[in-house]
Amino acid sequence: MSISLSLSGKVALITGGSRGIGAATVRLFAMAGAKVAFNYQKAKSQAEALAKECGEANCRAIQSDFNGPDSGRSLVAEAVKHFGRIDVLVANHGVWPAQDVAVENMTVAQWRSTLSINLDAVFGLVKYSVAQMKSQTRMGAAAGHIVLLSSTSGQRGEAFHVDYSATKGAIISMTKTLAGELASSGIYVNAVAPGWVDTDMSKPALQDPKTGGEIRRTIPLGRAGKPEEIAAPVLFLCTEHAGFITGEIFNVNGGAVLVG
Repeated sequence: MSISLSLSGKVALITGGSRGIGAATVRLFAMAGAKVAFNYQKAKSQAEALAKECGEANCRAIQSDFNGPDSGRSLVAEAVKHFGRIDVLVANHGVWPAQDVAVENMTVAQWRSTLSINLDAVFGLVKYSVAQMKSQTRMGAAAGHIVLLSSTSGQRGEAFHVDYSATKGAIISMTKTLAGELASSGIYVNAVAPGWVDTDMSKPALQDPKTGGEIRRTIPLGRAGKPEEIAAPVLFLCTEHAGFITGEIFNVNGGAVLVG
């Protein structure tokens, strides 16, 4: 007897899908049999190459900028136009301003930009995706799955990055609130909270001899994660094997939350 993490017949919308954790998630969902729509902002060539790699009949790259709650409306509409429905939303996109900034020096522009992308846009994506999922509910079947990407920073804070930590903490509260609100509609809502992952966004800090060493000393497993190691739990939470899990914050950080 074999066990399969299959999403055959499902349609997934994944944000920030052109590289890093998003690209790994797109690949894994495609391998699991899902049809996948994903967005990119500027990395058009990478996005198109990924869609081709996964099979353009079942994978669609969509250019979309996230700058507020209404940003998700057109992306959801485009995904539905192409594949007819949405069964899974993975809100993976986000920014992490790499430079340390003390709160008294942080500009209002930086604060608002980070919240607009990391939080306001997630609200919009959830709003329009939930409306779509409810409209296609079948009696006795799960209406959908939502996985939001949080962070260890949202749980224990991150000095000099109050904007980022605030958004990722809010994602945790959003997950718990939506899980209770949407359970009766058959929509599962969970969060995956990575720690340091070897992506383009974190590479400068990880490769710096001083900060890289300091970061690894805070991780019991002694290394940063791989994008694929984040994508796999995201996939699991969207399968039948996670049928009794909602409102969960799934920590995937090498044990980092144990030490901070």
